[in-house]
Amino acid sequence: QPADKYPGMFSQESIFGRFPYFLPCLCISILAVAALISCIWLPETLHKHNEATDSNNSIEAMEESLSDSNAEESSGGYWSLFTNWPLMSAITVYCLFSLQDVAYAEVFSLWAVSDRKYGGLSFTSTDVGSVLALSGLFLLIYQILIYPSVAKAIEPITLVRATAILTLPLLASYPFMTTLSGFNLQLVVNCASSLKNSFQVTTITVCNILMNDAVSQDLRASANGLSVTLMSIFKAVAPAVAGVIFSWAQRRQTASFLPGDHLVFFMLNAATVIGLMCTFGPHFARGSTKH
Repeated sequence: QPADKYPGMFSQESIFGRFPYFLPCLCISILAVAALISCIWLPETLHKHNEATDSNNSIEAMEESLSDSNAEESSGGYWSLFTNWPLMSAITVYCLFSLQDVAYAEVFSLWAVSDRKYGGLSFTSTDVGSVLALSGLFLLIYQILIYPSVAKAIEPITLVRATAILTLPLLASYPFMTTLSGFNLQLVVNCASSLKNSFQVTTITVCNILMNDAVSQDLRASANGLSVTLMSIFKAVAPAVAGVIFSWAQRRQTASFLPGDHLVFFMLNAATVIGLMCTFGPHFARGSTKH
């Protein structure tokens, strides 16, 4: 709604006035075009050679030497991926935590703008945007400065378990933030949002590492395609399920058990617990290499 919020820059008669949500969509499209153009200068990472070359100097030899020893052979082709249990275990965890993250993203904005009498924070869209912007800035700092050190010190699957366990009390604390106000509320919400996003990025990054290590190089593209396809299905279901649960929670503000939004964040924690339990599968026991 730039014409309403910034009338000095955007006229009501302009396209931004007639289509109030055009500006954010335009910005996202510009970013997508910039990303597409930048791909022109990205080097190819998968090298196919028709002639025998010195394997000691090849990129492939370097990558394979860094891979887990439990990477499955590619003799079965694409369909062998479905019986590659280390891969399917990593994909399962990947999908569950992706579902939880998208559901959280759906619920957070709805919860933040809801009236306090319904258990929300009575935030404006500007307030929510500020929280998301600060979370994104913290995420950038975390990925560049903090995550590499953490990943070197802790085994991949242990890191997933740790972030899942830390997520449980964090999500459980959200409904109690309604008792705060002013600066304290802004501080707590921004810290909680930043931590939640950092935990999620850590989990997704580790899952990608585990999936790549579970297959040989010539099947990594197929494995990635399979994982993204399944993950997209979970992400498609998450907003609808989260919306239904959020609407249900609004109608049970006076319930004796999990009243109002306590139910919403309880369900998010339930998804987290299921994902955490999946990390204790036997096929993760072998993938303990530090990266």
